[in-house]
Amino acid sequence: MVRRRPDGEAAVATADDDALYVLTAVLLTPAQFPSVLGDDYPAACAAMGLEPYAEGYGLVLGQDGEGARWTVIVDDVSLVAVAIASWDCGMEYDLSPDERSVVAALPGWPLAVATAAPGLPAPHDPEPEEGDRAPLSPPDGDGWGAPQRRLGADEVALQWAAWRAQMDEDGPTPTGTGTGTGTENAEAAEVQGAGAGAEAAEVQGARTGAEGARTGAEASDASPDPYDGVRRALAELRGYLEDAPPVGRVRSSFATGEARMLRADGPGWSLVARTDDMAFVLLDDEPREVLPVARGPKLPALLEALDAIAVRPT
Repeated sequence: MVRRRPDGEAAVATADDDALYVLTAVLLTPAQFPSVLGDDYPAACAAMGLEPYAEGYGLVLGQDGEGARWTVIVDDVSLVAVAIASWDCGMEYDLSPDERSVVAALPGWPLAVATAAPGLPAPHDPEPEEGDRAPLSPPDGDGWGAPQRRLGADEVALQWAAWRAQMDEDGPTPTGTGTGTGTENAEAAEVQGAGAGAEAAEVQGARTGAEGARTGAEASDASPDPYDGVRRALAELRGYLEDAPPVGRVRSSFATGEARMLRADGPGWSLVARTDDMAFVLLDDEPREVLPVARGPKLPALLEALDAIAVRPT
């Protein structure tokens, strides 16, 4: 039996030796999955050793009676979704999946969890037994690679207003980021976009981070152009319109007004965009840089087309 109270403390019947103290839960569905696990839904399922069923799964993260980390996977997605929604509203909800809905119990956590169950030893991986898979673990926060790049894109999406204001005001970098912005160049891109090389102007003019945060010597002609990666990402996104990508590679969620928030990923890059605004791109090759793409003449049509093929939460 698994339970959780909205104050973040887990509760469980002490007579149940197999009880799990629940700390959090997340969905693993085509439209909503921890992007740290992969660029798309099939890749995220593969990371968990699961088949990419269309209905998806719920992931319940908690500790057993000895404090060990466990991730319990259930196929009752609706139950987990209701629990998450209730907790987000500060409401109490007893998450007790039927044993028949449990698909697997994996050691470790795929995500970083900041809390711990009261009265238990500190969270730790369970003692492995012969034949057990390696415990799940979140990516190294000090490194940079595909998982960190996708997490960074998720963070930009969550803090869109702050990033957009930064572009408008050319203000300081938001806390926890590693880049600045280039407002003047972004504005120039919008003007130049209608001329020769419109697509190039959208990305070339909206330089930030790699060019703006480096010294003149570092940004010499011999330095690689970070916007080569942005242009490659935009070209691959247009390719998605010709050949459908794996499900979940392009996702659409609610934004303010009538706009949609887009998240798209591909080999070495991640994109965040609003259908009524601009876009930001993160690259494996540009650690912790967030590269803006101004809303030139071609970007709006691309974003609308991507929204049309994106998967959406139900």
